Amino acid sequence: MAGGITETGELYSPYVGLVYMFNLIVGTGALTMPKAFATAGWVISLILIAFLGFMSYMTTTFVIEAMAAANAQLRWKRCEKQKIDEDSDASSHCSEDEVVINDGYERSETRPILSVQRPGSYDSFEIIERVEMGQMASMFFNKVGVNMFYICIIIYLYGDLTIYAAAVPISLMEVACSSDNHSCSAGSSGNYNDTDQCWGPVKRIDAYRIFLTAFSLLLGPFVFFNAQKTKYLQIMTSVMRWLAFVIMIILALIRISKGQGKGHPPVAQFSGIPNLFGVCVYSFMCQHSLPSLVTPISYKKHMNKLVLLDYVLILGFYSLLSFTAIFCFNNAFLKDMYTLNFTDNCDVIDISFIRYFLGLFPVFTISTNFPIIAVTLRNNWKTLFHREGGTYPWIVDRIFFPLITLIPPIIVAYCTHDLETLVGITGAYAGTGIQYIVPACLVYFSRKDMRLLFGSDVINKHKSPFKHSFWVWFVLVWAFSCFIFVTANIVLNESKH
Repeated sequence: MAGGITETGELYSPYVGLVYMFNLIVGTGALTMPKAFATAGWVISLILIAFLGFMSYMTTTFVIEAMAAANAQLRWKRCEKQKIDEDSDASSHCSEDEVVINDGYERSETRPILSVQRPGSYDSFEIIERVEMGQMASMFFNKVGVNMFYICIIIYLYGDLTIYAAAVPISLMEVACSSDNHSCSAGSSGNYNDTDQCWGPVKRIDAYRIFLTAFSLLLGPFVFFNAQKTKYLQIMTSVMRWLAFVIMIILALIRISKGQGKGHPPVAQFSGIPNLFGVCVYSFMCQHSLPSLVTPISYKKHMNKLVLLDYVLILGFYSLLSFTAIFCFNNAFLKDMYTLNFTDNCDVIDISFIRYFLGLFPVFTISTNFPIIAVTLRNNWKTLFHREGGTYPWIVDRIFFPLITLIPPIIVAYCTHDLETLVGITGAYAGTGIQYIVPACLVYFSRKDMRLLFGSDVINKHKSPFKHSFWVWFVLVWAFSCFIFVTANIVLNESKH
């Protein structure tokens, strides 16, 4: 996020890009969605998730349009610099055989970077270079806007790390304590308190904190180095995630088809809406990673249609996962991490290996992501305080920044392991900023810059289907309304206690 403009890397087809985007969006947030559905009611949940999916699709198209505008601006600056450096009539224009365009399955040649005489040139807005959201903010926002962007992404990443830091120890605690108490059949009819015993005199909350300490000591040191996710690690975690999701859906469907479903979700329960909103926003989050995902796609002509298809599939998947959950399990006992409903419930599955696999799979998948998110957060801190041409002292660069990255989420995870609330707050506040406000501002100011740079007749081939400025203001008004609504609900709930 904080790095410079990087190489595109190996190209892949639009349909591979569609799969990558699906995998990026469907993550940890999906596991907290069933409980949020049960709390808010199935009708309200279905309406809200469909609307928020539509809003997320709209802002995704905004980011893609801004990426195209950023590429066009970079080409214009490069062309202007070339004219100044060479100071020659023969090279005073960016000719049509100076640039390689990476569109199509074969890398075509002889396409212009930008023709100043033809501001609406078809290839001017081709997305070739990967321009991260931080760079787009620097290009289109003023200094205050750039700082606000980095503060927003830092808060979001802190929320991410806190959720990860709590999710792994919770999974380990549930599996270890259930195994120790031999309570296989209790999961469908009972619930546990933090003060319940786990190992002899050791309480469940103590076991959670022991696992959290071990998690911090094992994965915390990675933030002091440059951890990189490998291709094979991505493949392994993706296979485990999809295997777990498919198993849970099939097991729930089998139980419901046999008439053994114990879930009776309410139709509507308005008190659950604020948390459901945060969970849904978090679960549709992909905007911050779009540059890395979209840029390598070889053929981008129908990008908006492919993205729409992706969102329809994701909406269907979320609905299937959540509806099978709320009609399969007693809603009062749905856990924050949905996988844990299978670990101590022999009525649903009596094969120990599958129960332990479902209980422990978040441990493996989340643990591989934690160092990556931590390094990303550390780099964003560095970028926020970086001054042109300046360098940090060794102790600040190698010790201070890693510590301010690692310590706050660990402290919060020690204080609470309420995953539904953590996901809800992260999504409702920082998630709203990253998913709604930043894309809307990027597309608004990029359109303004393009008109100033190329004239009002400029044609961005990757322009969002939501072309009218009404949609930009609609997103911004919606985002600020959500801030007010969620905050008011939290204050009112606190005043009741």
